[in-house]
Amino acid sequence: MVMKRELVDFLNTDLQFIRGVGPVLAARLDDVLGGRRVLDFLMHRPSYVRARDISDTVLDATPGCTITIPLIIKSHRRGAVFRGRRRPTQIICADRLNNTVIIQFFNANFLDYWLKKMPVGSWRMISGKLEKSSRPTINHPDFIEEIENANKIPTAQVIYPAGEGLTQKVFANIRDQVFATLPDKLRGEADERIIEFCDALWHVHHAKSDADLMPNATYMAKLAYCELLAHQSAIAISRKNRTDVRNRRVPRGKKYELMERFWQSIPFQMTNAQQNTCNDIFADMQKDIPMMRLVQGDVGSGKTIVAMAAAIKMAESGGQTALLAPTDTLAQQHFAKLKPLCDKIGVVCECLTGRDKGVARREKLTSLKSGRTRVAIGTHALFSADVEYKDLGLVIIDEQHRFGVVQREALRAKGNNPDLLALSATPIPRTLSMTVYGDMDVSIINEKPAGRKPIITTKIPKLRVNELMERIRPQVNAGAKVFWVCPLVEESENDNATTAAEERFESVQQQFPGAGLVHGQMDKKERDAVMEKFADDNSRMQILVATTVIEVGIDVPRASIIVIENAERFGLAALHQLRGRVGRGNTQSYCVLVYGFNVSEDGLKRLDVLCETDDGFVIAEQDLMMRGVGELLGTRQSGWMRYHFVDWREHRDLFKLAANAARNNSDDDSWVRDLMFMFNRGVVLGA
Repeated sequence: MVMKRELVDFLNTDLQFIRGVGPVLAARLDDVLGGRRVLDFLMHRPSYVRARDISDTVLDATPGCTITIPLIIKSHRRGAVFRGRRRPTQIICADRLNNTVIIQFFNANFLDYWLKKMPVGSWRMISGKLEKSSRPTINHPDFIEEIENANKIPTAQVIYPAGEGLTQKVFANIRDQVFATLPDKLRGEADERIIEFCDALWHVHHAKSDADLMPNATYMAKLAYCELLAHQSAIAISRKNRTDVRNRRVPRGKKYELMERFWQSIPFQMTNAQQNTCNDIFADMQKDIPMMRLVQGDVGSGKTIVAMAAAIKMAESGGQTALLAPTDTLAQQHFAKLKPLCDKIGVVCECLTGRDKGVARREKLTSLKSGRTRVAIGTHALFSADVEYKDLGLVIIDEQHRFGVVQREALRAKGNNPDLLALSATPIPRTLSMTVYGDMDVSIINEKPAGRKPIITTKIPKLRVNELMERIRPQVNAGAKVFWVCPLVEESENDNATTAAEERFESVQQQFPGAGLVHGQMDKKERDAVMEKFADDNSRMQILVATTVIEVGIDVPRASIIVIENAERFGLAALHQLRGRVGRGNTQSYCVLVYGFNVSEDGLKRLDVLCETDDGFVIAEQDLMMRGVGELLGTRQSGWMRYHFVDWREHRDLFKLAANAARNNSDDDSWVRDLMFMFNRGVVLGA
């Protein structure tokens, strides 16, 4: 790395050693920044700019906005203590036109300090939020300065995303000290690009207006390109490492005749898209480099049977397959569906989850270690420390976006450079796929199995919910099963408009006594038991009221109706995933989107997209354009790379530029290596 060692050491400096920070604040910063180095702070860009232009009178200010104003202190009203609590302390002030302004402090531990800082009869420059109250009031001002020091109050203050116990003054202090020291660390730096990069960071952290923080602002776009170049270069290196001679292997030969039995055992004809994907996978498995392939398929497109074909192909060569599912319920459903198929073919299939204990678990582990078990289906238990495989040749990750890099690598480490096959039911636009899965080969299953009817999707206002219950009654009486999805578990004081799952369950149960309820706050075993009961064809549970815990992980072919309340509050991708819980049989299925009282025009437009198409890739593209990548992928998905400056919608052109540049760069390009260091891309990507 050509970057000066002195600069690298400074960027890696723990923030606790910045004057005024210390270990306590550094720990809090770690939670917000995702690290506690100077470099982590530099990558933490401001959200917006707060203007602090000076006004001479409070009459010019708008309640709810920030005001900076010279005030004369008229009197102090120290808050008395009543029943152990101190009432607000008020400092009565007046502006230049003698309009009264109240400065107010609640439960202040430093009242004597504040009162001393604002003596009666003195003028002070005060800056803070003007509250919406009957009298002009500023609670806990952001800045209090003597008139001659008014220049200490910034006319434009960048506001950082913060956390508990972290004020904007903490961030400003760190910024000022870091950028005061940085020029010394850059002195003598030979690469002009590093100096320009740091200059771009300075301009973003010292933005003068919101326009400076827009995606296409000069310095934001420059940093976004650098970040994409770092990511795409890491992808290019990852791809090259896969083909490195040290990772080569001897292709497996056929030991048994199993594939012909597999094709004869499945009771349907694969679609062309499924067959093409199988051909891609089989070709990869015959190569002397490990397979790294992602299969993207819409909900209900038949990814599981394709994965099963890959597992049988591996068993045919004597190897073992581990299929990793995100939940116990999904693992059990895969096992219930695939074990009968394996039994017909003569392949031993086992399910290993956290439920397995004692003798039963030991027997399964022995079978895996001996090589008798050819297909292991399970959860994270598949890569527990005590699990050993005789010859793990294929790792299949279902709903792969729910697993992080560390989890995927932990399972691959159980074998000797095994093939990796990732499955995803979250269709991702091509541009986005290039950045998220750039180091993987991609196959797309874009056909539905024969006989599947399109799901009829409609939207209705919340006022018609009672009418809806009466309309679904005949179908429930005829044996149909219904999902009823609500966004929240219980009514929230902060969100009274959102129907709670528990409240809806009570009203549904009055109409349909056999209804069930599942949500994320339930005990896991209890939740899984309710889901399994609903999925049982012999169960009398016809309606399941649920939160989005059913988005992935439950397969009920008899379910033909799904009702989604407050649908406007979900992203399109999430709605499409939920809709995919029905339409898995050959009967006509329906999705009813119920929107709330205060739905916006944009909210209705999103619902219209769902009503007009069931193409997951079209929906994903619309979701990306309407709501951005955070909504498309989910804010808490562990598998996605975190970006600091990239905007998926506005920087589309930069994706291709960065990808092309990465392909053309040499492995020893010091600038690219420096960028990978700064953007933390020196890690395994994709798999």
